[in-house]
Amino acid sequence: MLSKWTSALLLGMGFLLMLPALAQTKTEKMESLINPYVINKQFMGAILVAQGDEIILNKGYGYANLEWNISNAPATKFRLASLTKQFTAASIFLLEQQGKLKTTDFITKYFSDMPVAWNKITINNLLTHSSGIPDFTSLPEYEYFQLLPTTALQTIQIFRDKALNFKPGEKVSYSSSGYIILGALIEKISGKAYASFLQENIFSPINMTSSGYELNSEILEYRATGYVPGVNGFNNASFIDMSVPHAAGAIYSTTEDLLKWENALFGKKLLSAASLKKMITPFKEDYASGLFVAKNNGHTVIRHGGDIQGFNTSLSYHPDRKITVAVLGNVNTYAVEEIANALTAIARGEEFQAPVIRMEINVPIENLKRYVGSYELSLSANMIITLDGNHLISQVSNQKETASLFAETDTRFFVKAFDAQLEFFENEDHEITHLTLHQFGNTKKAFRH
Repeated sequence: MLSKWTSALLLGMGFLLMLPALAQTKTEKMESLINPYVINKQFMGAILVAQGDEIILNKGYGYANLEWNISNAPATKFRLASLTKQFTAASIFLLEQQGKLKTTDFITKYFSDMPVAWNKITINNLLTHSSGIPDFTSLPEYEYFQLLPTTALQTIQIFRDKALNFKPGEKVSYSSSGYIILGALIEKISGKAYASFLQENIFSPINMTSSGYELNSEILEYRATGYVPGVNGFNNASFIDMSVPHAAGAIYSTTEDLLKWENALFGKKLLSAASLKKMITPFKEDYASGLFVAKNNGHTVIRHGGDIQGFNTSLSYHPDRKITVAVLGNVNTYAVEEIANALTAIARGEEFQAPVIRMEINVPIENLKRYVGSYELSLSANMIITLDGNHLISQVSNQKETASLFAETDTRFFVKAFDAQLEFFENEDHEITHLTLHQFGNTKKAFRH
């Protein structure tokens, strides 16, 4: 009898259009790439790849709700997290087109009670993460603040008196705080709630019927549940009140609605050519307004990712071929970006190196016990390895977060939630002497105390 996991793959809940032979070959390649991630429980979600209006792949994988065995599908609604920022940016440029603001305006023109340190911050600085305002999600109080309903103006209060990290315009440092301010600005200038402004000016005009501003209390049909990797499969993600991310991350949508968005935005159905050019012109370090714009293998890629409790997302557009790649996941793993990058290469017909998909094996508990201990990463931080049941847990001594380790071999372990691997080493007497941490392309050796 098939497991429910395998059944979900076979049932597929998605609809593949009949395509020419070449496109069908691309579809098969895409399926072959995605399925191992699903089988190894490193991805659940929905994926769409299209060229213009021609859909190459449109399918759900795994489960929208594990407790009720409800499969993901193209109609499943996912939290977009920071993909929200491009909708906020577009809203600002719509207001500029309407003559209600200028992106060169100082924000104190609209908020007279803001700190003196903000006097030289422009709307453009907020759009491009160049304001210097610290990211409120990195503040200690955020851990508790995120649990309670709030408004954009109330959220601003928790970071308004923090010192700027740098002078406005000096550099780029990603900060959701700026987009909270932009949400408050949209509400003040338009006289409408942020959600209402989006509905009236973006969602309804381009027929995005499955998108909106998420409310925790709302009964939302086809809403996916968010999960995190656990030692015995998946666990429910922690709670966040969706009024907290607001204009920085509170929109939900589907892959099919995101295709409508990409085609409308880059088809100049929402913004004028001049406004769109401003929106997608990078300020510094490839960041434009709510979007990263960079060159990859000689072609322009306009993209953004998202990460919020239980959800990872990626949306990219390739203007030279009008290719859209939308990957919406309802489990927190780094697989989303790997999948998106590989699907992009397949869609473009480019050669690419398939990502390494790490498969979990069982290691005897007696072997795991050998690795328990403290390993010095630096003078101020240790990697603490503990045992929880039949899994190792890692924690950096100056951080609250922990990460479950999954065995790839007897000595090498990996993290599913993010791209990190640990490898343990022993001496001639079979005593564990140190570990190496591989993360973000870097390797760090840590000796055991």
